[in-house]
Amino acid sequence: MDLKLFGAVFVTLLVIVDPPGMLPIFLALTGPLPARDRHRAAWQAVALALGVIVVFAVAGQTLLAYLHVSLPALQAAGGLLLVLVALELLTGKADEPSQQSTSNIALVPLGTPLLAGPGAIVATMLFVQQAGGFTDYVAIALAIVGVMATVWVALRFSGVIVKVLRPGGIEVLTRIAGLLLAAIAVQLIADAVAAFVTHFLTTR
Repeated sequence: MDLKLFGAVFVTLLVIVDPPGMLPIFLALTGPLPARDRHRAAWQAVALALGVIVVFAVAGQTLLAYLHVSLPALQAAGGLLLVLVALELLTGKADEPSQQSTSNIALVPLGTPLLAGPGAIVATMLFVQQAGGFTDYVAIALAIVGVMATVWVALRFSGVIVKVLRPGGIEVLTRIAGLLLAAIAVQLIADAVAAFVTHFLTTR
């Protein structure tokens, strides 16, 4: 196995997924939930993200070409999804756990587009395209699993932070997470618009 490739994929995806940056958003969305539901949301989000990344790694180019969807369009869609979640966090509409199920939280926005977002998808597709054989594919697969395992550990033991912050701290964290999420969403949309403009100018 190519350890250099493994390290490159692992570090790249870990930086893109950013487990420390995910914690405030995860806690803001799941803080009011019981510990059991929070743990379930953690593994559901990681499992979905792993599945999405694997699907795009194996058939990403074919799938996007068949649907006539470009990567900037996928990026913009992810940004719009995050805008909706950010508004809920900022306005306090996401504070009541009864309003949304654990599975919904785990699927959107945790599983996608936060964990399995455009950045992680594009990076994985590029690594797969550059792979030179079976051992390279194994290195990429193990790196992806390693990153997802790291994320799961970070989310699984976030309950310690919940105990320290208490409900008041979670409420403050929710507003901060909403602001961060809004900034991430705007950046995704801005990058998508820039990519569209660049493509338009280069094809003229």
